[in-house]
Amino acid sequence: MAVPALIARKLAALPDQSGVYLWKNQAGEVLYVGKAKSLRNRVPSYFGPEAADNPMHAALVRQIADLETIIVPSEAQALLLENNLIKEHSPRFNVLLRDDKSYPRIAVTVGEPFPRVLVVRRVNLEGARYFGPYTDVYTLRNTLKIIRRIFTVRSCHYALPDDHPDRPCLDYHIERCRAPCVGYQSREDYRRMIDDVLLFLEGKTVDVRQRLRERMQQASTGLDFERAAQLRDAIRWLEQLEQPQTVELVGGGDADAIGFARDGDDACGVILRVRSGRVIAREHRFLEHAEHEVDGAILSAFLVRYYLPLEARASSALLPLVPEDVGALHQLAPGVTWHVPQRGTNAKLVELADQNARHLLESLLIEAFDIEERAADPVYALGRDLGLAEVPRSFVCIDISTNQGRDTVGSLVWFDAGRPRKAEYRRFKIRGPGQQDDFAAVHEVVTRFLKRRLEEGKPVPDLMVIDGGKGQLGAAVDAARALGQEALPIVSLAKREEEVFLPGRSVSLRLSRRSSSLKLLQRARDEAHRFAVGYSRRRRAQRTITSELLTIRGIGPGRRRSLLERFGSLAGVKTASSAEIAALPGFSTTLAERILETLNGRR
Repeated sequence: MAVPALIARKLAALPDQSGVYLWKNQAGEVLYVGKAKSLRNRVPSYFGPEAADNPMHAALVRQIADLETIIVPSEAQALLLENNLIKEHSPRFNVLLRDDKSYPRIAVTVGEPFPRVLVVRRVNLEGARYFGPYTDVYTLRNTLKIIRRIFTVRSCHYALPDDHPDRPCLDYHIERCRAPCVGYQSREDYRRMIDDVLLFLEGKTVDVRQRLRERMQQASTGLDFERAAQLRDAIRWLEQLEQPQTVELVGGGDADAIGFARDGDDACGVILRVRSGRVIAREHRFLEHAEHEVDGAILSAFLVRYYLPLEARASSALLPLVPEDVGALHQLAPGVTWHVPQRGTNAKLVELADQNARHLLESLLIEAFDIEERAADPVYALGRDLGLAEVPRSFVCIDISTNQGRDTVGSLVWFDAGRPRKAEYRRFKIRGPGQQDDFAAVHEVVTRFLKRRLEEGKPVPDLMVIDGGKGQLGAAVDAARALGQEALPIVSLAKREEEVFLPGRSVSLRLSRRSSSLKLLQRARDEAHRFAVGYSRRRRAQRTITSELLTIRGIGPGRRRSLLERFGSLAGVKTASSAEIAALPGFSTTLAERILETLNGRR
């Protein structure tokens, strides 16, 4: 790619240091913010020969007019600076969090002598602790309702203790507040209650219950039975709260299970908060401009821009895959241990988070009318295992069937959202060299299928699966490229070892035999094979019928077609009466008797 003179001079002066780079257009607007371990090695790659293979990079480079770089001491600081600059400029070519400032949070003003619990949308209260953001307003309201029912947190806005009323308000008389404003509750007792509120918001309800029991016992010992009854009721509320709204899991401990799903330009990240072995909350955030980014980069963006700023993080984060900047994440959050579990309870937690992410993303797309029906979980798993940027909601599988070089046919089955769509099944009678050559047969089927879809203006599938190995895959890829369909993902599935071959990879992909994505591929392959074999057998039977009928004097192609259409098969003709045959147009009683004598004499 041609490099503008101004950019070329700046590229030549780049240092071999960590930093952030900003691509700008003619108007000075920031198009893209990126980070680099070495600016000298990373930034010039945008103008390399491989840049044209990425549509996003090609579109970006066409608009680049200026470059700005910022040097930082380490890769971790580059990651933080990149996050801040993306929030500030919202560049059109970066992966962005949707509605970054629109979700409310719960703030506990621990910097005040008598803290309050507030709902805020901006993080601008000095000394406050924040929980959230809450993407579900119902969850936020329910949390506040529970806090006010269990704890007697003040709801007034007085700057206690300097500014205070002369007498307690209505909340005191209905037992929603213990009136610290007029000295009925000490500062120390109020702060102990706020500590319980913080524990509750962190999900440590077991610790809260234990502390409430201890204080209930103290109140009872001190003959303060009214206070003891209030604490008893609070404990009961906590016990009722835990049972219907938590999910009991095998094993204890605290963890945050991270889920992730993507489909084209959209993605969704999910956090399941697990405390003391129970799932207590779910948080999520949608991302956009994700189409041309790899999964690891999108997950890294979600973690840095959404997860790391959260205060209520667990010490263990369970991830669905290795993020792109895992080394920098270790530096930015030294107290967090990052795991990608492969089996056991933690793997089930991550899968649960993934399912939530898929559900939320599907709901978003349905509401936006981008899709009509939900894709099954195996479809998402298939897209991730194959490294596809877009979920293969529709995919086809092609199989070739032959009988010793004769009656060679091709079949194509279509799956939508993981289910067969039989109206789109297609059969192909192979012509030319494909009769004897399996690779040529695959090439012919792919060519005829895609050519007809394009001519009719119909959409091509999101994925094409070929029954076979590297040779069949190569033939399919060549056919697609010849029709300008280089971007169509094509893979092949070999029967013997159930290996998946991808274009450009010398080593096959081995999916777990228990994986839902492999089972979906096998189901499609078996369906295509069944469809192909059935068509090949019908052609062979038809050829046998044709050869026998054509030996009878007076039977040509037209009369042969009439017989097959009327009686369906050679056996049907043999069992027919001469009167039934003679009733056909162009047939006589004499010809009918000759047909039956010839066919029955050969049995």
